[in-house]
Amino acid sequence: MMNTTRRVATGVAMAAAVAAVLAGCSSSPSSSSPSTGAAGTTSSTACTTLTTAQAQVATSAADFGGLDCLVAAANAEGKLNVITLPPSWANYGKIIQGFEAKYPQIKINSENPDGSSQDEADAAHNDKGQSTAPDVFDIGTTVLDKNLDIVTPYKVQNWADIPADFKDADGKWYYDYTGLMSIGYDSSKIKTAPTSLKDLLGSAYKNAVAIKMSPVKANEALMAVVLAALDNGGSGDKLQPGVDWFKSLKTAGNYIPTVASQATVNSGETPVVLQWSYNNLAWGDAAQGGNPNFKTVIPSGAAVGSYYNQAVASGAANPAAARLWEEYLYTPTVQNLFLAAGAFPATLDAMTKAGTVDKAALAAAGGAPSKITLLTADQAAAAGTFITTAWPAAMGQ
Repeated sequence: MMNTTRRVATGVAMAAAVAAVLAGCSSSPSSSSPSTGAAGTTSSTACTTLTTAQAQVATSAADFGGLDCLVAAANAEGKLNVITLPPSWANYGKIIQGFEAKYPQIKINSENPDGSSQDEADAAHNDKGQSTAPDVFDIGTTVLDKNLDIVTPYKVQNWADIPADFKDADGKWYYDYTGLMSIGYDSSKIKTAPTSLKDLLGSAYKNAVAIKMSPVKANEALMAVVLAALDNGGSGDKLQPGVDWFKSLKTAGNYIPTVASQATVNSGETPVVLQWSYNNLAWGDAAQGGNPNFKTVIPSGAAVGSYYNQAVASGAANPAAARLWEEYLYTPTVQNLFLAAGAFPATLDAMTKAGTVDKAALAAAGGAPSKITLLTADQAAAAGTFITTAWPAAMGQ
């Protein structure tokens, strides 16, 4: 993956804004209209009939004859396999419903919604060639870097709207959204809102603090370690202070090995959770089945983000539907759904310039980010290697 040093972000204003939010084609396709391909060229009016093998290596909608032809091919497949997309994660519940409403002939099969990035890669390898294998991925950089064989190039029609350092030049992967590492807490149990990671070491947080899964498997948990490292004298290249902080949290009796989920938050089992801001926000939303007492704080110190990657699976069982899904995700409608959940979409700058951004959602999320710390691809890969031994050694997990 590319080595990018781009830093985007927010600060105190973001934290205040988050607080404010909490308060309140068939086998013989017919002709279609001309459509614009990823390279900006107009396709012919006749659809191109592709074999499954040809569709599996198509790099743009133009290969099918245009977007309308891609839709027809996807309708003929009638199915799309997605994986590890919880309904409350970055508005994926509404996004999946929207896709099925727009393309009613395509049924989405959502596997292992509470799984990790590593689970995605494992499923791709273990189920390769089967009808149930993932067609698309929403996956963390650390895991993707080690499994580039599971993805294949594809460029959506508005490829130019994705910043150059947010995508692979050949189209193997492209950023979709990021949040900020945050502290979620149950205000009915934790009476004083935590403002920093240091607070979580105090006696008020006995048997209270959890993360989701292990940082060995899950990008979100790994970024919690990155946050702790930056807050304790470390850096993107030096994560041991972050592991040491979690060990201190365990020694203090405050760390819970329970895997946090919306259910454990609702039951009170995990009253404090370190995770992405958009997930903490969703888990405190009663309309999404969350705990209305669950509040979100962006802790003082470094603001840490990590864009997830979209990618089409190599050898996808439903190659046209997979590519149509990516086209759908990068429309302003869906990019704004990410934003409405508090996740900053990859095409935010382009939408802002074009006037297609949801201004109310952007304001509620604290405005366009300008100071989030992101690991470079090389740092993320090194972090993944480091954590596989450092975390078990310190935490026994």
